[in-house]
Amino acid sequence: MNDFKAVVMTPQIYRYVREQAGRPSAVQEKLIARTLELGDSAEMQIPHEQAVLLSLLVKITGAQTVVEVGTYTGYSTLAFAQALPPSGKVITCDVSAEWTTIAEEAWQAAGVRDRIELRLGAAAQTLAELPEEPVIDLVFIDADKVGYVHYWDLLVPRVRQGGLLLADNTLYYGEAADEQPEGNAAAIDAFNRFVLADTRVESVLVPIADGLTMARKR
Repeated sequence: MNDFKAVVMTPQIYRYVREQAGRPSAVQEKLIARTLELGDSAEMQIPHEQAVLLSLLVKITGAQTVVEVGTYTGYSTLAFAQALPPSGKVITCDVSAEWTTIAEEAWQAAGVRDRIELRLGAAAQTLAELPEEPVIDLVFIDADKVGYVHYWDLLVPRVRQGGLLLADNTLYYGEAADEQPEGNAAAIDAFNRFVLADTRVESVLVPIADGLTMARKR
């Protein structure tokens, strides 16, 4: 039996998918426009429909504590913070003061700056300094691809039972599925194999945007 059942994402279908996510808010639209001004790096911003999914996951899980690896200009951070209760917190890690300054302006404009703790510096060190108790509700990894496995290993013990771990770009332009992926695609393929074999979690790779791995800690 042929179990292949998927829709090829044409531009027309993608526009339809985007429409189902609703329009970005005024703050989000301004952040999208400001990020596009940065040029090539703007591709690192998650698409709006993925941000809507992240917000829904926060609400579904009742998350109070979110840890994000890779802030960029803060679109995903904003999605998390707006979905959290006022007592919730997003700890987000990045190395760029330039990009995160843009993010902070958007967070302030959206009225959620007090829910966000920005930590500049090497993510591995930032994560290692987090409390070792399993109190994190949700994790989102969207940073340097060669670091994914290390970030995952630092975070899984710190996530509560039943908590979620998300990793972005796990299709990597589709190149992770190549017979012999190279560069970042090879790092992502190695990460995907690592997660699939990780008995601490149950996981699935969802083909939204550039691929999103979703895992529940057992």
